[in-house]
Amino acid sequence: MRNKSFLSKMFIVFALAAVLVIAGCGSDEGESSESTGSDEASGDKVTLDIFQFKVEFKEQFEELVALYQEENPDVNVKVTTVGGGNDYAASLKSQMSSGNEPTIFNVGGPTEVAEYRDYLTDLSDTAAADAALEGTLNGVTEGDQVLGLPFAQEGYGLIYNKEVFESAGINPDELTTFDALEEAVATLDSQKEELGLEAVFAYPAKELWVMGNHTANTYIAPEFDSDIISAFEAETINFDNGDQLNRMVDLQSTYSVQPVLSLDYSQQVEQLFSLGKVAMIQQGNWVYPTIEQMDAEFAENNIGMIPMPVEGLEDHLPVGVPQYWVVNNNKTDEEQQAAKDFLDWMYTSEEGKEMVLNDFKFIPAYEGYDTEKIADPLSQIVYNYSAEGKTIGWTFMATPVGWNEDVLAVNIQKYLSGDIEWQEVLDASIEGWEKARQ
Repeated sequence: MRNKSFLSKMFIVFALAAVLVIAGCGSDEGESSESTGSDEASGDKVTLDIFQFKVEFKEQFEELVALYQEENPDVNVKVTTVGGGNDYAASLKSQMSSGNEPTIFNVGGPTEVAEYRDYLTDLSDTAAADAALEGTLNGVTEGDQVLGLPFAQEGYGLIYNKEVFESAGINPDELTTFDALEEAVATLDSQKEELGLEAVFAYPAKELWVMGNHTANTYIAPEFDSDIISAFEAETINFDNGDQLNRMVDLQSTYSVQPVLSLDYSQQVEQLFSLGKVAMIQQGNWVYPTIEQMDAEFAENNIGMIPMPVEGLEDHLPVGVPQYWVVNNNKTDEEQQAAKDFLDWMYTSEEGKEMVLNDFKFIPAYEGYDTEKIADPLSQIVYNYSAEGKTIGWTFMATPVGWNEDVLAVNIQKYLSGDIEWQEVLDASIEGWEKARQ
């Protein structure tokens, strides 16, 4: 793998009966919370502090940790979750510098592997690493060492309301080009009152990650042939598909509930899409548990997903590994081994696999799962695209540190507020990339 040699260069960088309370996605400011294991842990117990980002599976992860502790009474697990509207990366940096380092935390790919390299334990001896699907470890491998374990596979696109589309006479399978999508959006907009819609889209431009990571990646990844390591090594970015990115930002923001700059993730998913007030949202299969909690029948029977159109890659969906679990090598050998054992149990034991597939509703990144049992329709769609090889890579995991959100997305916000022109977005973002790579 190309990353092996390159990364080598870069580095010359729950209580037994307690209930986990993990933050949910959703407030304007985002949320974080901590669940604590027994405070009366004896000296014979090993404590695992887990600092993780994925708010969407909070209740399900709570159940898994409780089950693990029942089976392993010698392990005490504390979980802190930061995500949604909160900045996990900034919170992790604060946690690491506070002197209260977690045992297990998350990194997003080669950029963050390089940033946290001095903390990372080799996980190549774990059962989970051995079971990881081909390609899922590419961004976290250095020589013979495996520095992270993938959460799952995920994919994103335009999630749509099937009933609304049918009522408007729109066939989602035909929306493979920008022109076709724009025509469908115009049709939906002209029928808003009859369809009971506030708008066609809910575009949460308050959330930097939605624009800087996901919207942008759809049009940036082809420039690097969807190769995460090529993006990691790139000294500059050309924005070969910058006009298409502009067109997609304009389409979603123009036909969105307003004002987009104050619209957040919770409003988008819970208050607007799940309640049938908009026809489409740009999100991924990870929102299914939230929609299911809002309206289980709607989630199961009335939602689908289509790709955002990209010239030359029509009918391709961005699919990748959202985050990796890593183990802190500053912890004791006993704590590091307990962390490995927990991660192995979660992904390779029968109990763990059952919860990962059916409760977390993850698309497995590991062998040994019955993929025919993928439960929710969004995950099944993503899995089908992946199985057919119709995917766009997640190169946003390999851009310069902070570039997606703090540079590109911030400049898109300035564009949406009318402060700068689109070309200025591109120019400032190119400059930011090149400066970071120096």
